[in-house]
Amino acid sequence: MPGGRQRNLEAADPEAGAAPGAAPSLPSGSFTSSLSKKTKRRHCRGTMAATDRRQRQRRRVCWALVAVLLADLLALSDTLAVMSVDLGSESMKVAIVKPGVPMEIVLNKESRRKTPVIVTLKENERFFGDSAASMAIKNPKATLRYFQHLLGKQADNPHVALYQARFPEHELTFDPQRQTVHFQISPQLQFSPEEVLGMVLNYSRSLAEDFAEQPIKDAVITVPVFFNQAERRAVLQAARMAGLKVLQLINDNTATALSYGVFRRKDINTTAQNIMFYDMGSGSTVCTIVTYQTVKTKEAGMQPQLQIRGVGFDRTLGGLEMELRLRDHLAGLFNEQRKGQRAKDVRENPRAMAKLLREANRLKTVLSANADHMAQIEGLMDDVDFKAKVTRVEFEELCADLFERVPGPVQQALQSAEMSLDEIEQVILVGGATRVPKVQEVLLKAVGKEELGKNINADEAAAMGAVYQAAVLSKAFKVKPFVVRDAVVYPILVEFTREVEEEPGVHSLKHNKRVLFSRMGPYPQRKVITFNRYSHDFNFHINYGDLGFLGPEDLRVFGSQNLTTVKLKGVGDSFKKYPDYESKGIKAHFNLDESGVLSLDRVESVFETLVEDSPEEESTLTKLGNTISSLFGGGTTPDAKENGTDTVQEEEESPAEGSKDEPGEQVELKEEAEAPVKDASQPPPPEPKGDAAPEGEKATEKENGDKSEAQPSEKAEAGPEGIPPAPEGEKKQKPARKQRMVEEIGVELVVLDLPDLPEDKLARSVQKLQDLTLRDLEKQEREKAANSLEAFIFETQDKLYQPEYQEVSTEEQREEISGKLSATSTWLEDEGYGATTVMLKEKLAELRKLCQGLFFRVEERKKWPERLSALDNLLNHSSMFLKGARLIPEMDQIFTEVEMTTLEKVINETWAWKNATLAEQAKLPATEKPVLLSKDIEAKMMALDREVQYLLNKAKFTKPRPRPKDKNETRAEPPLNASASDQGEKVIPPAGQTEDAEPISEPEKVETAGSEPGDTEPLELGGPGAAEPEQEEQSTGQKQPLKNDEL
Repeated sequence: MPGGRQRNLEAADPEAGAAPGAAPSLPSGSFTSSLSKKTKRRHCRGTMAATDRRQRQRRRVCWALVAVLLADLLALSDTLAVMSVDLGSESMKVAIVKPGVPMEIVLNKESRRKTPVIVTLKENERFFGDSAASMAIKNPKATLRYFQHLLGKQADNPHVALYQARFPEHELTFDPQRQTVHFQISPQLQFSPEEVLGMVLNYSRSLAEDFAEQPIKDAVITVPVFFNQAERRAVLQAARMAGLKVLQLINDNTATALSYGVFRRKDINTTAQNIMFYDMGSGSTVCTIVTYQTVKTKEAGMQPQLQIRGVGFDRTLGGLEMELRLRDHLAGLFNEQRKGQRAKDVRENPRAMAKLLREANRLKTVLSANADHMAQIEGLMDDVDFKAKVTRVEFEELCADLFERVPGPVQQALQSAEMSLDEIEQVILVGGATRVPKVQEVLLKAVGKEELGKNINADEAAAMGAVYQAAVLSKAFKVKPFVVRDAVVYPILVEFTREVEEEPGVHSLKHNKRVLFSRMGPYPQRKVITFNRYSHDFNFHINYGDLGFLGPEDLRVFGSQNLTTVKLKGVGDSFKKYPDYESKGIKAHFNLDESGVLSLDRVESVFETLVEDSPEEESTLTKLGNTISSLFGGGTTPDAKENGTDTVQEEEESPAEGSKDEPGEQVELKEEAEAPVKDASQPPPPEPKGDAAPEGEKATEKENGDKSEAQPSEKAEAGPEGIPPAPEGEKKQKPARKQRMVEEIGVELVVLDLPDLPEDKLARSVQKLQDLTLRDLEKQEREKAANSLEAFIFETQDKLYQPEYQEVSTEEQREEISGKLSATSTWLEDEGYGATTVMLKEKLAELRKLCQGLFFRVEERKKWPERLSALDNLLNHSSMFLKGARLIPEMDQIFTEVEMTTLEKVINETWAWKNATLAEQAKLPATEKPVLLSKDIEAKMMALDREVQYLLNKAKFTKPRPRPKDKNETRAEPPLNASASDQGEKVIPPAGQTEDAEPISEPEKVETAGSEPGDTEPLELGGPGAAEPEQEEQSTGQKQPLKNDEL
């Protein structure tokens, strides 16, 4: 509708805008029947206009919502990728998952699948990976490796002294606040192990982002299974410094087992299969017993599951110790060769020792496949070459005590799993150090199997399993379920002390222990401990449990066995706030999340009382709501109106047995439900994925091990949630219900094992790493600008002597360009080292502007032959098409005279432009700017092609005209055995027309059920009602011309 008329209609009905959708109001005392026809039309049009405006507004809102959703989807598609980092002692493997790229190992800048975990830190630059490994020879003090061994360890830890003995070139300083150590690179450079690890994680993310071609923030990181709470928190802090969102810290043995099971899903059935994985890497050795079988899950039915049954480990048994012994052996040989020359000890030269360590690494690899090999280093020290022969027998003698420790982790794993070797079906090797023949020989003898399994990628299995878990935890991918039940290696318990009165007037302190998470128990899971008979503020302690399975040396390396002291504040105030309520204890909610990190979610003081409801209190709507809730929630109970979180937990929790407490002292150990309902008033747990506890795992009486002297009284006193049993008379009182009140208790945590970095120091570390990354990017940008400038100078100087460039330039122009290039080259050599990125880019832009005309003339002349040939072909074909179109008979003509005249005009204009431009270009010298431009040729071709395509599309979709029936038309008699379809197909055309002029049958094909939607749109033949009769006519053999007549 035209805009002017629309405005008139809206002005004619001013009330329509005031009340959209309502009928126009009439003046007082008037009747609808008395309105004139003109007034009725105006009111009707006004109502239609208002309705139209509302519809347009709705359409705008809908389109806006669609646009927002599309924008969100596009933004989400750019960040769908997730990554995993298999963080080993010597090297790391990075894997990604993104749409279209399932589980792929990332290649580094050297196109290798494995990247050394080495960082070189200098005053103005950093090096990672292979570049840092090459710098270890030149600057060993600034090159850091194997720094993961210092994570989460205080300065007095034996591993710190061991690291200092292995790498004496590094200077370690003491941090008095956290009792840890730092790397002192220079007086100005000092980094903690967490900061160095954060740099490596940031570098791994850059590799993944370059490979995935999109930003990545979500990651799963592998850690050794023997990492305790302090070490795991240190890795999480390092990832936070790098700006990574850690979906999970997965144990590397679990990741390996997951990778093995995912690729053998079809082989897993209801029969349990016990597989042992023996993983000897560079820094440590881990043996794991895993059980595979299918289990029934609530969500997806029967699914495969892996369960960690047993774990054994040796923190210092690995390839690094073998290499260090080889290094010391080679150093001794070199000293013997120079014994009579009064030379210095090679062990005092850090560069020479770095060279020997690199040669020892190569020698260990070669001796795994050869009986002997020649070690040789050119210019080891004081320009003296080193050459010595080492045999495999000598290597095995050097590491004899190490090979004796190979069966140790196997025995530990069997003991923790309470299994024997006969129950193990297969032993699979993982890790690079298992390639040493002596390791395989000793292990094969220890396990008593016929052979060791090597059917897994020993280097990449953990990275692939971790990235599969990353895809599971990410919401962007749909992954086949694979249940993973990891196991707790170090048990955790709660200890508390309270004053008891054993006899009247005699008070004493009693120490109590409750196992919170038992050894080899599954996680992640949540548990609740209830402290009864406490009415004032008190403290309790969270410590490690029995670590008797660790040796004396491992216990010293383990560090503090005390985790946290929890100080509760506000217990007494909560009792004063609810004096008429019955206390149900102080409940402490613990969470051991997927990363194996323990956290105290909250502490609550719970009270209950019985409230009698009168029938008048419930309204009709309340009763209706309760009825509906009973349909979906399984019926109403007196507990239904309690707090939702507590209701779900209490139904699924099971109390632990009492301990040696006196009668009346009660501590309940309970496990929360698998998926508890979160209350809005409760703070979220630290880890977003930590609220899913394994199904069916309950805190049973066996976890505590000690029996209570007053066990029956405790059970009677505290049933589920400690509710006293009601008498028979009270149970019949239906109106009575329980009302629960929950009061949050203040918590103060005192970390005892290793304090986390304070928030201000953590922020400074984050800023420090960001500044270093920005500096590296600026340096790369400057190097790129300098390389571009230097390359442009050399390439242009070479081009000035090429015939095609000399043809389009004069001697004076070439001399001017050559002089400018020489001056810039001299400046780059003399002052380029101190030039900034902006100066280098300005110099390059200046040179490109000077050479722009020369390069333009050369490029245009290169494009002329191809462009002119294409233009000639298009003109010839267009002329032939126009000639054929004019030869079509008038009765069958589908093009109008205006259309053909327009095409002829464009063809003639293009021919004229081409001839005129070529003639003008021939008059110009080659050194001048050409008038024949490739972009003009392309524009002419596009204009001509557009006209031809218009006519071709019209011919394609135009419906044939119906033919007038000729009186002289005859029809051949069909044979007696001819079918109906044959009769419908054989039609004698009218006089003067051949069989080739048969009406086009393409429109009928468009209307069939299997046609494409794009083909039906130009025809607009109607809806399904028009298509069905045509299909019936085809089946009955109707004549084709009749169908075209109907169309």
